[in-house]
Amino acid sequence: MAKISISRLLTRAENQFSLGNYDDALTTYGLLLKEDSTNGVAKIGVYLCDIGLDNSDEAQALFDYYQIIKGEERDAQKVMENLIATLDSSKSQLSEILTPIEDKIEYQDGIRYEDFLKFVEQRGDFNKAFEDVMFSTKVILKGKEEYVLFITELISQGQHKLAEHFLDSMTNTFGKDQDIYKLYHKLKEQ
Repeated sequence: MAKISISRLLTRAENQFSLGNYDDALTTYGLLLKEDSTNGVAKIGVYLCDIGLDNSDEAQALFDYYQIIKGEERDAQKVMENLIATLDSSKSQLSEILTPIEDKIEYQDGIRYEDFLKFVEQRGDFNKAFEDVMFSTKVILKGKEEYVLFITELISQGQHKLAEHFLDSMTNTFGKDQDIYKLYHKLKEQ
């Protein structure tokens, strides 16, 4: 690829990035890296696009900072690489700290479905375990799969009114999902 083409691709990528078209910019930076895998500007562009896909404001701020220091710093690429590495490390550490806290907050008013299943196993009887849990806390269902499993178990344990109540309350959430219709059908068969 001719020098002018690399320059044009770089300009195109930076324009795409500036407009917030991170997918397009990522593709263009990728073309640059395909031609020259050591192109530091393209590598930084890829990192910034990746950040932009998650947080546009942060990516644009970093991009603006990079544009400023490119003219002032001799090692602008190294400065950016270090900055991005530090941000990645900080985000990773922050995520490790926050995940257990988020889980505690989310499950503070109830127990996870998997913990409920362990409790059922300990009690040896679904209905008794369910009654114990329902009077003291609530079972928190995450996602359709747990919801379907829970309703199926309610139906098989003869808790038809409760199963119907759960199904009716979640119809808006799951829309016209076939698994939900199957549960209604299974409930009518009982």
